[in-house]
Amino acid sequence: MARPTPRPPPTLTPTLQPIVRHWPCCGDPMWAAYHNSRTITTLEAIMRLTLQIRCCRNPAGPQVRKPYRPESAGRLALPKHECGLDGLTCIGTQRSPPHDSVPTIPQALVARGMAVAPRTVTHLLERYDELVALSLQATARLRRLTQPQGRGILALDGLQPDVGQEVLWVLRACLAGEVLLARRVLSATHTARAALLREGTQALEVPMAGGIPDGQRSIRAAVAQAFPEVPHQLCHLPSLHEAAKPISEADRQAQKVRKKPVRGVRPLDRAVEGRPTPEAAVLRDYGRAVRRALTDAGRPPLAAAGLQLPERLNASAQSLERVAKRGPCPKPSGV
Repeated sequence: MARPTPRPPPTLTPTLQPIVRHWPCCGDPMWAAYHNSRTITTLEAIMRLTLQIRCCRNPAGPQVRKPYRPESAGRLALPKHECGLDGLTCIGTQRSPPHDSVPTIPQALVARGMAVAPRTVTHLLERYDELVALSLQATARLRRLTQPQGRGILALDGLQPDVGQEVLWVLRACLAGEVLLARRVLSATHTARAALLREGTQALEVPMAGGIPDGQRSIRAAVAQAFPEVPHQLCHLPSLHEAAKPISEADRQAQKVRKKPVRGVRPLDRAVEGRPTPEAAVLRDYGRAVRRALTDAGRPPLAAAGLQLPERLNASAQSLERVAKRGPCPKPSGV
């Protein structure tokens, strides 16, 4: 699909040059061969970058005909992407903890001066998830997090894979509270899971002091195979989930009843969408707060969403009453 509107003109036109001037492998100089250009949209500006590309002219060199691009370009955006890393991070953080919907994220970015399409937001969310998965493979970071405890206690959990379907398995360090490994596997045998345990702990420099699997026999066999001399116990979480089911079900029913009176917030958002007035901006903020309260699932039974929902809705209602008492929004100067 073609772009329906032209791209805004760039506000900055920097030229980037490589810092390295000689090839590390052979010591030959890097010659400036040609220039490339790319446009990157960030939260601060639209930059039209001019990249100086250097190449090796030695026909016998190992880097012949291989371009060397400016190192600083990687700090602005991913390769072959038009959105800057700051915008990518902003989109991922809005989607993950606040659970903003995909159509509302472009509106928030446009309010900050960054024009982006909803389809682009969907693609960038996929890239954000890939970057999060790659960050779990940083061995230096995992060692820094697990070394203060001096030992490791592991927890392995996942879902029983269906026929022909891969399922995500997660290995977690309980003392550090960090995920060590996340893999999608097709096999549900204890040998495959034992390989996951060994892969997740081979980069750590602390001994394994225990394991906390659930009641599946294959997981218990995997822990015994990967760490035969390490004691392990069954996880208490499944038992707690079973005990908390009546409370969670009652909270879910209460949440359904309390959501019905405020289901019409989305049509109100559409009614003021695109209006530049201060009143419309205030209504959009209140609508966003109500939607977040409705989509927050909580963590029952300790943090029940059915109990938190009326508190958050009452806070929004009381705030609206205070705003109504103050009167209409003041007009901007010069109007």
